[in-house]
Amino acid sequence: MNKLLKVVLTSAIVLSISTTVASANVAKGQKLYLKKLKGSCNINGAKMASQHSQDEWESFKENGKLADELKRICPKAPSKSLNNKYLEHYFDFFFEYANDSGNVPSC
Repeated sequence: MNKLLKVVLTSAIVLSISTTVASANVAKGQKLYLKKLKGSCNINGAKMASQHSQDEWESFKENGKLADELKRICPKAPSKSLNNKYLEHYFDFFFEYANDSGNVPSC
């Protein structure tokens, strides 16, 4: 019984850690924005995120138009910075600090 309990607890811990690591997050989106887009956009993260409301950012993501919208706002942004592997993180950052969220990033 003791071994079974240890196996179940270990499985639960591993599962919870793996799902956390696999998901995008706001801090990573902010770091990616600063590293990959800020220079070509010439605006800070707060102004970039406040370009749209949370609903608007969400609709861009759901319609697959997030990269297109980022390219519209930052025409000088390199295409490799708008790679699909970054879009989820950018979205989390922009959604968290959208103009209707009441949050302000520190970048």
